[in-house]
Amino acid sequence: MKERLRKLFTNVWNIPNALTMLRLVLIPVFVYLFWKVDRKAALVVFLVASLTDMLDGMLARKLNQITDFGKLFDPLADKVMVLTALICQGLAGVFPWSAIIIVCCKELVMLLGGVFMLSKNVVVYANYFGKTAQVFFIISLVLSFFHDELAAQNLPLDIILLWVTVGLALLAMAVYIFGAVKTILSRRKDPPAEN
Repeated sequence: MKERLRKLFTNVWNIPNALTMLRLVLIPVFVYLFWKVDRKAALVVFLVASLTDMLDGMLARKLNQITDFGKLFDPLADKVMVLTALICQGLAGVFPWSAIIIVCCKELVMLLGGVFMLSKNVVVYANYFGKTAQVFFIISLVLSFFHDELAAQNLPLDIILLWVTVGLALLAMAVYIFGAVKTILSRRKDPPAEN
């Protein structure tokens, strides 16, 4: 365990990881602005956080600065930021709680599944549906800050897109589980060769 933690926090200080840490710091800033100051200011923070999400992965690959810290905390920061914004919009009466609860349950299943897969030393990478769902979550959340304007035009694009995104997220989870089960079963069929 000590070795894993040491490896996790080795070579942490680089630009991609700094952007990931910035995104984590921006989460409480977003919440404060959303409830205490101005929701459009919170939207700006959300957009900045989303921009750092795009930049850190791109820079990590371009600068060859992919680390265990980044692999763990980059997707974690994304999920926490999106879930925080979803819950805020749920509490504000914009997004339906049924959709938010489904997303939270899906993320819990994915977290527990990830821990289980890690214990089996199995890595299942993010799939196309999951990446698409993440982008759609961001778009639906941005639109949610204009919910009243959209509702006035009888065009609830934020709600429609949210439900489309929930469907994509569930599909991504199904594909992830299928890939995980397939990997585990293939390992059982093909045990490692003896030296």
